[in-house]
Amino acid sequence: MIYDNAAAAIGNTPLVRLSRVHPPGNLVGKVEYMSPGGSIKERIAVSMIDRAEELGLLEPGGTIIEPTSGNTGVGLAIVGAVRGYRVICTVPDKVSKEKQDLLRAYGVEVIETPTELLPDDPDSYYGVARRLVEEIPGAYSPNQYKNPANPQAHYLTTGPETWEQTDGRVGVLTAGVGTGGTITGAGRFLKEMNPDVLVIGIDPQGSIFTAPSEAQVHQYDVEGVGEDFWPETLDPGVVDGYRVVTDAESFAMTRRLARSEGLLVGGSGGMAVHGAMQVAVEYPDRLVVVILPDSGRGYLSKVFNDDWMRTHGYEVD
Repeated sequence: MIYDNAAAAIGNTPLVRLSRVHPPGNLVGKVEYMSPGGSIKERIAVSMIDRAEELGLLEPGGTIIEPTSGNTGVGLAIVGAVRGYRVICTVPDKVSKEKQDLLRAYGVEVIETPTELLPDDPDSYYGVARRLVEEIPGAYSPNQYKNPANPQAHYLTTGPETWEQTDGRVGVLTAGVGTGGTITGAGRFLKEMNPDVLVIGIDPQGSIFTAPSEAQVHQYDVEGVGEDFWPETLDPGVVDGYRVVTDAESFAMTRRLARSEGLLVGGSGGMAVHGAMQVAVEYPDRLVVVILPDSGRGYLSKVFNDDWMRTHGYEVD
């Protein structure tokens, strides 16, 4: 098949059995970095811009502005490149240099902001994006945290792909939860196909989704997953439960996947697999699918850098 452009090639990512890290063999990963831009976020980029164009929210030659940890920005950059839009991304300063450089390579204008600022702060990466939308004529922010096209993208693509690729044998869907779009959309579709399918969110320690109280919500090092507020794109009713994973567990599994499975994933992928392995042990008779959201190439100076790991207190094998 010859695609008309890079955006048309997004999705249809493979499932890979993770039998080396989980020998029982009932755990498989959906390798989302096989999309053109290297992450699952490209799916929602296409869906959100399609919706904006249909509703007249984004006109030809307009500007797309989005607060992002990097991957959604890359997806929007791909769509912007093939459809002629300017793209500006605001990012928290914990986002790796590689991911920021990658955005710039696509022609994105990147604005870095302090990670510790709360979403309501005008100088946070959310606040700066809101201000730019007001200041720049023809600007539009897809707002992946509120946009219904986010979970809809996964309802229409990720969920059906998972069902078809497993011949309907998927018993548990596991995924990290950030905006909640993936687990809401894909989980909803799979439950409609089979109400017995379990949907389990994997969450970093310190995220609001699993923190015992708001006072225990705190910063963590794994990127692009978890939140310090509840996104509108997450439907908690779809999620049957959560597993909590520490930064240390996330990074150890991230490095192990590269060396044992030949899968170079980001820290959120390692986090998801660590939690999914617990689920696979709990449900040995079910096929457990875990979403591997992005590539480790965006984290070579962090998770895969021994000095960075030691400096931040993590063990290096």
